[in-house]
Order: sequence, then structure tokens, then C-alpha cells
Amino acid sequence: MSEKMARLSVDGMEDPIELPVYQGSTGPDVVDVRSLVSKGIFTYDPGFVSTAACDSAITYIDGGAGVLLHRGYPIEQLAEHSSFLETCYLLLQGELPAGDELVAFEKEIRYHTMVDEHIHQFFRGFPRNAHPMAMLCGVVGALSAFYHDELDIDNPEHRLVAAHRVIAKMPTLAAMCYKHGIGQPFMYPQNDMGFAENFLHMMFGTPCEPPQVSPTLSKAMDTIFLLHADHEQNASTSTVRLAGSTGSNPYACIASGIAALWGSAHGGANEAVLEMLYEIGDESNIDEYIARAKDKDDPFRLMGFGHRVYKNYDPRATVIRGICDEVLDELGSENDPLFRIARKLEKIALEDEYFIERKLFPNVDFYSGIILKAIGIPTSLFTVIFATGRTPGWIAHWHEMLSDSYRIGRPRQLYKGYTKRDYPTRAG
Repeated sequence: MSEKMARLSVDGMEDPIELPVYQGSTGPDVVDVRSLVSKGIFTYDPGFVSTAACDSAITYIDGGAGVLLHRGYPIEQLAEHSSFLETCYLLLQGELPAGDELVAFEKEIRYHTMVDEHIHQFFRGFPRNAHPMAMLCGVVGALSAFYHDELDIDNPEHRLVAAHRVIAKMPTLAAMCYKHGIGQPFMYPQNDMGFAENFLHMMFGTPCEPPQVSPTLSKAMDTIFLLHADHEQNASTSTVRLAGSTGSNPYACIASGIAALWGSAHGGANEAVLEMLYEIGDESNIDEYIARAKDKDDPFRLMGFGHRVYKNYDPRATVIRGICDEVLDELGSENDPLFRIARKLEKIALEDEYFIERKLFPNVDFYSGIILKAIGIPTSLFTVIFATGRTPGWIAHWHEMLSDSYRIGRPRQLYKGYTKRDYPTRAG
């Protein structure tokens, strides 16, 4: 029960409305406004930036302090000591795996990575030049047609089976999006490979050669997946929850999250970093673009610097910066003109008072874009990679919502259209 109360007084109201104030385990208090509808009043919050639409125990962000916690564990510690699949287990189950639980979970995921053979035919219905996100959105939504058993969303065991399936199959489908576009045969997953290693094998392997995946690149890919695993109630996660509140099946819900992530304002940030680097073109142009970035009247913006949520340093960027160095060293890409531009921009942002005062530090998208480009992943596939990493967060939030008492989502509106008017009488 709430021990605090807020009081809202509206002009013409005799008595103020009392609203309970709740405290979470950390973070700001929230005012419970659910009773306002009975008074004929709604709150107005475009974008829901000041509204808690749910309670959750999965992820906590303190943007001002640069903190990201999954089930209480700092992202820096998970990136150092954990793996993507262990983080998936943590998000789904609430605790780190004990004893042989991780081995059993990894085996469960490994043996769900292959997809129904008819999905190969499904892909062949797409044009060769179809956008990878269009294919991913369509195929994930169609998974319910192939895996329609164990889809009782009120059954916790069925929910976990669906969660394991979608986490396991996402890298397979992501690689198939790439292979379809370049006309190469789809590669089957290998049960003796780890999650990220298998993804890179399915991306770049061919039937003509034995599998060969660099441990450095596998580690980098695993870290990228881990750092994107969940990010609280962002647009795509909220979309998954809203779709899930209708009782929709998990594959349709994840497809809705993919559709939301596809938007350039959400999932396209690391792709925008590469486009910016291509636009700058040469190190000799950097000073000009830095000046443009400082000019408030110039539409040019440095992409991959600063963050809407983190008002300090993005904690994920601290982790991935070192990974970026390892990848560029292994691939010998440090002299690539594009990466030289990126390095100089990074140095300026970390030393120039203009950027320091405004806390415009490089974020996770800046480094992940550079890594993915160095590995050889085309920019059109960057958001597909993002979706693959974010899937455990989406499915964990879906599972959490269905584990609690929930109501179908129904946002309100501030109506500004015509009031009632009569249909005009026409002569004749």
C-alpha cells in the first residue's frame, strides 16, 4: 500500500482528488492516476515520457548517473564476466544460472536454432533486394504458423518454450536475410558452436569450406548482443507489451517489436553513424563538420554521440570501446580511411570542451557501427543485428507481463477535432 498521497485540484472542483504515490526499489516515485478516469479527467503525456505504463523487475536505467542494471547487475559486470546466453537466462528467470543450469539452457537454445525447412521456401518469395528488416519482420510473424504447438500464453511452460525458440532462431533468420540478399545458400547452424560463433558461421560460411570463425570476432559479436539485450521500456519493448496485452501470440508480439525498431529514430542509430562517416569522407573534412555540429543553425549532427536516456556517459560504450580496438587490430583495419575518421572524431569528442560540457560522449551505437562494418556486415543489416540482441529483453518483458495480472493497453487522447455537427442538407 502507498504511504504517500498526491492531491490534484482542478478549477471548479470542491474537493481535491487524492492519488496514491508509490515507490519502487530505486528510481523516482510514481503517482497512480488510474482513478482520474472516474472523475472525467485524463493525464496528457505525448510519447509517454513521464508515464509508467507497467511495473517491472527486469531492467533499471539511471540516465543521469550512467547506470544500466539487469536484475540488479551492472551492465559492465555482465559484459566482463557473463555471456549473451547467460544474460538471456538472467532476464528470463530473474537470477543467474546455478550449477548446471547454464549448460542445460545453452543446450536448449542450441537445439532450437534450426528452422523448419519450409521457411527456406518462405524466404524465396521475397525479392532479392528486399530490405532485411522487411524480411525479418515478416518471417518472425509467420513463425506461429510453423510452431503453433505450445502456444497457450496462459501456460508458463509454453511461454518459456516460445521464449527459447525465438531467442534461438533469431540469429538463424538474421543470417538467412543476409544470404538471401546476396544469393548464397543458407547455412545450417552447427550444434558444436556457441551462439555468436554460430551466427558468424551462418553469415559468412559457405558449403565449400569448413567452418572458420575468429574467437575475437565471436567475442565481439557476443558482447554486441549482450549490450543490446534489454533497455527498459523503450519504444519497441513497449510495443511488444502493448501487443501482448491483447493476448496475441509471442511471435506476432516480437514481430511488432521488430517493426517498431525498424524506425530510424529507434534502431537505426548505428547505421546513421556509418552514413555520417561516409558523408564526412576524408580526415581533411573533419574540422569543417565539427564546426557545423557546433552551429545550432546547421542541420548537421554528429551521430553516435550523446544519448537521449544517458545524460552522462553511456555505460555500454565503456565496455564496447575496448572490444572495438581488439577487432580493428585483428582485422588490420586501423588504417582504413573510414575508421581513421571515426578515431579522430572520438578523440575530439573526448577532449573538446564543447562536447565535454554537453556530455556528448561516444555512445554504444558509435562503436557497434564501427565493429559491424569492420566484420563485414552491411549497414542494411545493422538493425537486424540489434533485433537479434534485443529479443531476450522483448520476450522477457512479454513473459513478465503475462505472469502478472494485466489489462489490455488503451491509451487516451486529447481530442482537438470538431464537436458534434449535423450532416449538411444538399439542395435537390
